[in-house]
Amino acid sequence: MIPEYLLRALLASLMVSVLLGLLSPLINMKGLAFLTHATFHSLLFGAVLGMSLGLIIGNLGIVVWVAMIITVLVVMSIAFLEDRGFTSDASVGIIASFVAGATVLAFGLLYNVMASKPYFALSESIISYLTGEIFLITMNDLTMLVLAGTLVFFLMAFLYNDFLYVSFDPEGVESYGGNVRAYLMLLYVIVGVIGALIVKTVGLITLQVIAVLPGAIAMMLSDDLRRIIGISILLTLVVEVSSSLLAYYTNIPPSGLATIFLGAIYGVLLLRKH
Repeated sequence: MIPEYLLRALLASLMVSVLLGLLSPLINMKGLAFLTHATFHSLLFGAVLGMSLGLIIGNLGIVVWVAMIITVLVVMSIAFLEDRGFTSDASVGIIASFVAGATVLAFGLLYNVMASKPYFALSESIISYLTGEIFLITMNDLTMLVLAGTLVFFLMAFLYNDFLYVSFDPEGVESYGGNVRAYLMLLYVIVGVIGALIVKTVGLITLQVIAVLPGAIAMMLSDDLRRIIGISILLTLVVEVSSSLLAYYTNIPPSGLATIFLGAIYGVLLLRKH
């Protein structure tokens, strides 16, 4: 008999694998690793701010929504600066500096709110955002992940070719009347939304690695786009599920195992290449 929490974890692993497996090649082809770093860290700012607001109004269910809204605003700000002529790295650096400072201030606010309205379970919630804890995912969390994740997946799949064209030939897209800025803005928002949906299952510390390495590994193994996407999704699925099962028997954090597995595979491929 499979425990219910393990079944929820495996279902969450499946959804996470599909989303990250499809997104990871785009992150690598468009060169968005630095953007994902800043985007995913904005999730911590949004989560901490959401915890403070949740304590004040008495509804901690708003945490994920606040984190998602903050993250979307951050990526839209980055896209706005790029449209104004700043380079991608400069745009990310400018916004990331404000996010880092705002996160520290948000923690200060949270401590003050917790002093007046103690809620000790929040310490576990903060840790789950940092390290991930897929075994603590609730049925409500899983339902939201599956429903929202399915919508994002179909949107990303529908526009996948357009995102690729924008990545490799933005001038060509514009010559055919395409709006490169709109595509980039939407891609950045998708990165932020996916991060907000899965951050509690994967954790901020390892999220960037798990979001980048599957696509990087797939691109080392094949030049065919369909195979790259297939390898990325399959690799993410195998790593996520095997990490969850191994963690179930060893009590080792699954996100840490997944990161080590992906890093080992990437390292072996690099050694073989050289």
